[in-house]
Amino acid sequence: MDPISWDDFMQVELRVGTIVAAEAFPQARKPAWKLTVDFGPDIGQRRSSAQLTALYQPAQLIGKQVLAVLNFPPKQIGPFVSECLVTGFYRDDGAVVLAVPDQPVPNGARLA
Repeated sequence: MDPISWDDFMQVELRVGTIVAAEAFPQARKPAWKLTVDFGPDIGQRRSSAQLTALYQPAQLIGKQVLAVLNFPPKQIGPFVSECLVTGFYRDDGAVVLAVPDQPVPNGARLA
């Protein structure tokens, strides 16, 4: 693993947001949900395609705070444009577990 500098790390906009909408994304090549995440009044809402179908149903995702990268360029995924990358961890079986704060924090808060 190549080391990075503190300045490299500070370039990544890792922020918390609350999922306000989650819906099926049948056009995705790999099973995924289309998410709308609220990052607070300064940033607003962003959309993301997230491969979370193995462990999460849309109703479970609504209201959940998640950690996302906001400064990747938008990515076209079929007919959908993903505007942020919701983060998680792969389990041994390939399922993704969301990276979440263990206590509520303001939407838009940056990872310290």
